[in-house]
Amino acid sequence: MEYRKLGRTDIEVSAICLGTMTWGEQNTEAEAHEQLDYALEQGVNFIDTAEMYPVPPRGETQGRTEQYIGSWLASRGNRDKIVLASKVAGYSDAMSHIRGGPRLNRQHIEKALNDSLSRLQTDYLDLYQLHWPDRPTNFFGQLGYQHQERDDGTPILETLEVLSDLVKAGKVRQVGLSNETAWGTMKFLHHAEQAELPRMVSIQNPYSLLNRSFEVGLSEVAHREQVGLLAYSPMAFGVLSGKYIGGERPANARITLYSRFSRYTNAQGEAATEAYHSVAGKYGVSLAQMSLAYVTSRPFVTSNIIGATSMDQLKENIGSIDLHLSAEMLEDIEAVHRVYTYPCP
Repeated sequence: MEYRKLGRTDIEVSAICLGTMTWGEQNTEAEAHEQLDYALEQGVNFIDTAEMYPVPPRGETQGRTEQYIGSWLASRGNRDKIVLASKVAGYSDAMSHIRGGPRLNRQHIEKALNDSLSRLQTDYLDLYQLHWPDRPTNFFGQLGYQHQERDDGTPILETLEVLSDLVKAGKVRQVGLSNETAWGTMKFLHHAEQAELPRMVSIQNPYSLLNRSFEVGLSEVAHREQVGLLAYSPMAFGVLSGKYIGGERPANARITLYSRFSRYTNAQGEAATEAYHSVAGKYGVSLAQMSLAYVTSRPFVTSNIIGATSMDQLKENIGSIDLHLSAEMLEDIEAVHRVYTYPCP
């Protein structure tokens, strides 16, 4: 396993991070524990979760994922062997089951953290992330920015001051962002510098062969400010496994079960996936491992958040750390990207 620094800190995290959002919905507690045991054996020391998990979010299951991790920590006694990250939900009309509608103000963040620590059966988090902004902006796949004003948005400085108090209390070691824009990231960094508050060490955004929007603006921020990407959805909701090619919908697969995950199954996404599948076949590697190895190899990526609903998937995904992409493979990948991202001649 390869390890990388988390921002400008001395914390080293594995280049593969174990994502957990299916635990409690598609995976049982026993399966979650099996995944955690295997990942740790393979050198994965970075575990990412969130108060809202599992996904799809529902009031009946909210917090179950953290509970599964907590029971594993309690039974194994190995808290010091992992870097544990969780997230606090931002404003959302669809999340009324979380504190009547989550916000990023003091009352909500403090309660969210205390509840997460209780479920996780730990007294601190190594990384606490803002799951999405407390303002209208483009995230969760929305590419075009449509400006909206909202009078009740929590100011960024206020949110950062709350996080600072949690760090001083020893409940949080480092803080990070998720689903954030370049503007938002720079505002957090500016306030941290001006007011001597905790500096964001990471940003967790989507990044895959089918979604390279992070490269526009945010990749420069990641490089210059050492706010590395924790890449989520590196398999584009499983599309880049190739199992949906030709309109296939395998039983119990995520897109088969949940229509909300259809972002990458449009005509262009399907065509691009088939093209990438051909590239993988040319070099005798699996599409899944090629897709993951590409994400992990990007210089602005701190860690690649993989997820799995079966042990076979988990083993293949973690095994992608050993796949080296040659210059020829990378050029073939870029050729596909140019066709489907820049269709003009």
